[in-house]
Amino acid sequence: MIGYLYIQEARFLLPAAIAVILLLVAYLVRLNQLLSSTPPEIKQLKSTTWTRDLLLSTYRRLEAKPITTRNYAARIPPKLERRYIVTGGSGLVGGYIVLQLLERGQPPESIRIVDFRPPDRVDMSRGSATEVDFVQADISSAEATEKAFSKPWDASVAHLPLTVFHTAAVIVPSDRSKLVVGFRVCEAVNVRGTQHVVDAARRAGADVLVSTTSGSISIRPVELWMPPWRLWSRSSGWPRHYWQVLDEKDFFEPPRSHEEFYANYPASKAAAERIVCAANSKVLRTGCIRPANGVYGNPTDNTVGGALAKRVLPTWTSHIVQSFVHGSNVAIAHLDFEAVLTSPDSAKSRQAGRPFVITDPNPPISYADLYLLVKTLATTPFRILPLHPIVMVLLSYLIEWYTLARVKYPLLQRILPELTGEVKHLKPGIFSICTHLVASNEVASKPVSEGGLGYTGVLTTLEGMTQEVVEWNHDHQQDAAVGKVKSYQTSVSLADVIAKAVTGHRSSFR
Repeated sequence: MIGYLYIQEARFLLPAAIAVILLLVAYLVRLNQLLSSTPPEIKQLKSTTWTRDLLLSTYRRLEAKPITTRNYAARIPPKLERRYIVTGGSGLVGGYIVLQLLERGQPPESIRIVDFRPPDRVDMSRGSATEVDFVQADISSAEATEKAFSKPWDASVAHLPLTVFHTAAVIVPSDRSKLVVGFRVCEAVNVRGTQHVVDAARRAGADVLVSTTSGSISIRPVELWMPPWRLWSRSSGWPRHYWQVLDEKDFFEPPRSHEEFYANYPASKAAAERIVCAANSKVLRTGCIRPANGVYGNPTDNTVGGALAKRVLPTWTSHIVQSFVHGSNVAIAHLDFEAVLTSPDSAKSRQAGRPFVITDPNPPISYADLYLLVKTLATTPFRILPLHPIVMVLLSYLIEWYTLARVKYPLLQRILPELTGEVKHLKPGIFSICTHLVASNEVASKPVSEGGLGYTGVLTTLEGMTQEVVEWNHDHQQDAAVGKVKSYQTSVSLADVIAKAVTGHRSSFR
């Protein structure tokens, strides 16, 4: 009798289990379809799809006449009789600020780079850029920051007023837990480091401070897991926040909780931004520039340089549409902001003590455009390996659970090896910056008289990305025949180095 009941129960449970599995598979298949799609609203905003002919003609034009600071010198705000400290001046945005300051006539002795590492960019290894003072410092240390800012200046410029451009930061793209090292590093460098810079700027007598924050501050976490009945709805069949507009509206709202950001990095940049803007006064006028998600313009960047550095690029983002911004455009915006803030009366202006979003002067593009550009123009090998988004989503949760298990249960660290390389960044937070993100610099582009910065970009995304490939090919002329690719340290890989210094070896950088 008991055996009979077990058989009857099994007959009922087996179909039920099969039905649940089929429903789960259908749910995941449908979600994968949505995550592989571009909403109609975004398609309407996207620029015209790039073609091989367009890319080749642009490449030939820029190869014959590369775009340099000299080409757009007339667009750079006029020279000011001031001194400059550029934190992060060896990096992508900070480096372009230094080059533009020199282009407009600032003498090298009036500029000081304060950074974790010396400049290694090719365009900063020649000319007057080599004469710019460099001070190695870890801004997570108040003592090191103060020492770098208080270093004596050349007598010819020591009397001039001081502007600080704060571009230094650490980028940890996907960690969202407060338990991981990435959280402590973001807090140490991006938050406390920014406070150290503001404090040191005050003591050094600076009267203008413009800081680089991030367009990612406004990104809300994508809600991937939604009720099954919504998946097939025509009106609400997309994951919430699957596409977003990057603007400054959130700054004028109450600060969000840590969990309302997609990761530790944007949460730390939001805190840093409020530190800078709250410091605005008649004595020290401040403001922030938020570059659109995806800053590029040098082989060390993660967007174009990251793709160029790979023979095979696994990706699930070909259809994703985003706004990008070239480092030179971000730098121009900093100088535009400085020009507004030089007047003591500007502390009460509509521009002071607030952020402005900056992007390239064109509609957003898709990653497919970027991949076609690299495949068509680069002399080094390149192809993409398409992946299903839902597979990567599920894998990201496994990687996050694995990472947190090692943190929560130290005994496991003796058994489970630490994840290294790019795989450790594949965590759920990464999908919030791998969705459709359209930036708006409508406010920054308004005339100064209307509360804007008068910003206009000097390179389009097509020109900027093509220019980077021109420079890449030039650097790889001798290596292309054997398919060799040079090694560059991106901002994400640099974060690992900074993490070790900040958490264990800080004293060596004071």
